[in-house]
Amino acid sequence: MQALNKKTIEDIRPAGVRVLVRCDFNVPMSGGKIDDDKRIVESLPTIKYLVDAQAKIILCSHLGRPKGEFNPKYSLAPVAERLTELLGRPVIMAEDVIDADAKAKAAALQDGEIMLLENVRFHKEEEKNDPGFSKALASLAEVFVNDAFGTAHRAHSSTAGVADYLPAVGGFLIGKEIKIMGDALSNPKRPFTAILGGAKVSDKIGVIMNLLDKVDALIIGGGMAYTFIKSQGGQIGSSLCEDDKLDMAREIVEKAKAKNIRLLIPIDHVIADDFSNDAARDTCFGACIPDGWQSLDIGPETRQLFAGVIKQAKTVVWNGPMGVFEFENFANGTKEIAKAVADSGAISIIGGGDSAAAIEKLGFADKVTHISTGGGAALEFLEGLVLPGVDCLQEKDKKSCPVCSSEKTKFGKLAGSAELRSIDPGLGSSELLFMFCADCGQVVSTVVAEPDKIN
Repeated sequence: MQALNKKTIEDIRPAGVRVLVRCDFNVPMSGGKIDDDKRIVESLPTIKYLVDAQAKIILCSHLGRPKGEFNPKYSLAPVAERLTELLGRPVIMAEDVIDADAKAKAAALQDGEIMLLENVRFHKEEEKNDPGFSKALASLAEVFVNDAFGTAHRAHSSTAGVADYLPAVGGFLIGKEIKIMGDALSNPKRPFTAILGGAKVSDKIGVIMNLLDKVDALIIGGGMAYTFIKSQGGQIGSSLCEDDKLDMAREIVEKAKAKNIRLLIPIDHVIADDFSNDAARDTCFGACIPDGWQSLDIGPETRQLFAGVIKQAKTVVWNGPMGVFEFENFANGTKEIAKAVADSGAISIIGGGDSAAAIEKLGFADKVTHISTGGGAALEFLEGLVLPGVDCLQEKDKKSCPVCSSEKTKFGKLAGSAELRSIDPGLGSSELLFMFCADCGQVVSTVVAEPDKIN
């Protein structure tokens, strides 16, 4: 968490402490079975660390969109089963989130034991960041650990609200995400190339404007590229375009020129007569797509151009596909860019979503530096926005309790010399003004004082 100077679980001593851990267990499911456990596996380092430290671990997460009511389709029970298999120890499954069963099981936890609360989105208050729900959730524990980068851009009760009632630190996964992406943005190895794709310019304007102050080259593909092409006088046929963003696209082009940044857009296109995988298709060169046709992928010349720039880069950040990746006939552009990034040898960061899916599907996951677990969170981080789930974590340079990391302190006295020496054997028998944690009672620091100066 060094990039933002936030505390992590390594800054506390969690032995015997109830720790509420927000994970991202929003995994794909079908027929009650987990299709891909990558997000569960990503959470294991933090969980194992807390187990080894003999904490009492209370995990929580959302799954799907149950719309604020109990729905067995979105139960986290299969996640508890998978965690039990991966950890080789039982994970106790609660029947609810903040009600009787969860409270009883949390209270009964022994050191090193793990439990999982039910889906936090079974309560409509979760997504509203309701103070009452946040306080009830926080009451189960003594410390909050956020390890869910995928939801860090959401100001929900389980991602940020509980930090109003508990000392809050980051887990290993959220720390890794922030450090890798933070270092890439603040101190990149150059040349630094960013690749942005996807459908709409409006979704990426903030990211583009932020990156223009940082990158050496900016590659724009996907549907959003055709707003730029039209803004420069090109003919785009029926291709996706946001006409209300044409002036913004021109401004971005001019700003890139002024900053001497290479801004690359497609020079040829794979076009179709319908938005369908089985549509008639052709390759069109230049900015002259015929009426009634639309571009659904970048063409072969563009792939070669983009790959050449990527090959020269020392840092690459990629977010968004180059075409309609879900249509096999229009996925080649995204595949070629994925291969170019994987073969570049650069520090390579994939910002989740379809970019991550392409890298993983093609077997390139082990050839890139980092694949973010959070699509929306990664995008907002690249945009330079404050992430509520990170912002709520405590700063490293503030005085806090070494046990629970609370920053709430009180002053008081210790009068007996035996008690005094148990805190600091080098001190005499003078009265002592000491600072202790207002939450757990741990002595934080000591100050020797004259008796008449202690209130």
